[in-house]
Amino acid sequence: MSDGDYKNAASIYEFNVKDTHGNDVSLEKYKGQVILIVNIASKCGLTKNNYKKLTDLKEKYGERGLTILNFPCNQFGSQMPEADGEAMVCHLRDSKADIGEVFAKIDVNGDNAAPLYKYLKAKQSGTLGSGIKWNFTKFLVNREGVPINRYAPTTDPMDIAKDIEKLL
Repeated sequence: MSDGDYKNAASIYEFNVKDTHGNDVSLEKYKGQVILIVNIASKCGLTKNNYKKLTDLKEKYGERGLTILNFPCNQFGSQMPEADGEAMVCHLRDSKADIGEVFAKIDVNGDNAAPLYKYLKAKQSGTLGSGIKWNFTKFLVNREGVPINRYAPTTDPMDIAKDIEKLL
């Protein structure tokens, strides 16, 4: 999907992204699943708790149809210095973060923001406007691929469990 077309998208399934190794991935591959989309960072004060709790969510709900899509982002305090590919895979393994699918590093704000994130922000604005405020902002997407809720970076992933259960 081209940059300007995000406003016309009916769901996340219309977007293509790059995995951490640079391969194209159509989000249509996740059709019918409940999805949690998160912008992650390795050096953030919120990292340890989010990695642990996202791993817990994946373990608890993965077999029931939850998929977590993680997008590394270095826009907030340069807190995601790891490169895509093997460096990212090794970082997550060393952190014992089995948090789901990991994609290529992206921008979530500004002119160079990934079209997927422009779409998510347009569909679920935040408390202080649509911009992503920090690492670990979370978007919950229903089985139809439509974002239905947005959670602040400080929202504990386990506090989203009740909303996930309603969709499973």
